[in-house]
Amino acid sequence: MIGDQVARFARVAHGQMVGMISPPGQWFEEMGLSYVGPLDGHDLPLLVETLSALKDRPGPVLLHVRTIKGKGYEPAEKSPIAFHGVGPFDPETGVFKKKSGGPPAYTKVFGQAMIELAREIPELFAITAAMPEGTGLSDFAKLFPGRFVDVGIAEQHAVTLAGGMAAQGLRPVAAIYSTFLQRAYDQVVHDICLQNLPVLFALDRGGLVGEDGPTHHGVFDISYLRHIPNLVVMAPKDENELRKMLWTALHLPGPAAIRYPRGEGLGVPLDSGFTAIPVGKAEMLRDGHDLVFLAYGSMVSVAMESARLLQEEGIDAGVVNMRFAKPLDTELLTEVCRQTPLLVTVEEGVVMGGFGSAVLEFLAASDLLSRVRVRQAGIPDHYVEHGAPGILRDSVGLTAPKLAELARKSLHSPVA
Repeated sequence: MIGDQVARFARVAHGQMVGMISPPGQWFEEMGLSYVGPLDGHDLPLLVETLSALKDRPGPVLLHVRTIKGKGYEPAEKSPIAFHGVGPFDPETGVFKKKSGGPPAYTKVFGQAMIELAREIPELFAITAAMPEGTGLSDFAKLFPGRFVDVGIAEQHAVTLAGGMAAQGLRPVAAIYSTFLQRAYDQVVHDICLQNLPVLFALDRGGLVGEDGPTHHGVFDISYLRHIPNLVVMAPKDENELRKMLWTALHLPGPAAIRYPRGEGLGVPLDSGFTAIPVGKAEMLRDGHDLVFLAYGSMVSVAMESARLLQEEGIDAGVVNMRFAKPLDTELLTEVCRQTPLLVTVEEGVVMGGFGSAVLEFLAASDLLSRVRVRQAGIPDHYVEHGAPGILRDSVGLTAPKLAELARKSLHSPVA
């Protein structure tokens, strides 16, 4: 027993001595930190004992711990990136169970489009923050190693770097998960938009992401981006429109953000080559005299299905693919207000300050609220927990039946 304690004490002391003489230890010691390590992060008794010994030490202490992802499970040790976030897999072999025959994911469509765009736009440069695989840029990095940089887990640096490149004539695309761009909000405001620099933010995982939970749901980006001057904010209804938006954004004189969801696209045919779409122009997909869904991004297909359900009940529901949260298609909004008594805004983002709020702001400023009623569908004012995406969307009212129910009740409720 005493021998074990002495051995553990010696190992802790050894970690301290290594820290004092090794380069990392010297760096931290010079910054006024007591450096201990590196220690085996899988040795829990050692960690507990070390932390107990260090908790009362005066001043800041840096404990350096090394771990191995998947420690003790060989497939994960060999492929740590693949096992960063996992779906169903065979525990005996470590082979993931893949769906067959489904449409490509938005991330894959983005990655392929970036390769095609790089061949047409010599100034194109791709930036990510420790997520080349997650953002679909791995193949781009292999084909264009001189036009790709992974800055590590440093979104603030990624954004400022993009600004510097844009200021020197490049066309940088910063591919960052929606939830992680929040870390670089100050840089987006001051380093990009204040300078009106042509940086494109490709926001993967816009909306509910499922089992990754509240830290990863990309539900705030519409609200925290649309009020920044000079920034164009858009979202595609499908994967082919994503390609068009990428081309459009890369030919703008200033900054833009495109948000798109996690998971498979709708399976629509992809155009060969690229075409632009008019900035700030929505797309009327279906006329409706009883009500009109103003749908944004991933919610367009849901709104179309909801309109079909309502049509079976004799309710004439229209659908507009709004495309842009900023600038809004105010001309179309004005026209729609003259033709229908009810608008339902639909977005896979928080209601407060989001796309629906932008619509209400315009209607109020234009004195159109006296002509039309508005209902908002989106993420309510609380964090959404883990769960399958379909279940989560149903829980917040973002499925076709729930939208139809909201529209039905709104039509039949008395006007205030």
